[in-house]
Amino acid sequence: MVKTEEVVKVPKVKKEREVEAIVNIYTSFNNTIVHVTDISGKTISKVTGGMVTKHGRLKANPTTAMFIAKRIAEDIKDMGIKLLYFRIRAKTRNPAPGPGAHAIIKSLSRSGFKVANILDTTRFPRGGPRKKGGRRGRRP
Repeated sequence: MVKTEEVVKVPKVKKEREVEAIVNIYTSFNNTIVHVTDISGKTISKVTGGMVTKHGRLKANPTTAMFIAKRIAEDIKDMGIKLLYFRIRAKTRNPAPGPGAHAIIKSLSRSGFKVANILDTTRFPRGGPRKKGGRRGRRP
């Protein structure tokens, strides 16, 4: 008797492509604005500090930023997005972003999203027009 071996073909499981998005974070010392777009630039979600809290003085808080991130996470999880590129922007000429930027990145990474890149896109003047205040500067 000749033994015949059966060859069982295992279907190849396609690796699910990770859907990517860009998270644009604008943080000043007065407000935090988060704008999520897809790679082509189409808006997916936009949440600001004023949409989360009713107190004007709390719009730039890290705590408020966590609530912003929570709301963003709910919006983009439904779309199957798993990979995020972050672009942080502070007010022009500011050396550092506001207090909410770090809290947003931390909250979204804890929500299960992968952080692909963090980029600082703060604008700074290269010469340009004179600052206001005149020759002797601002005086009290």
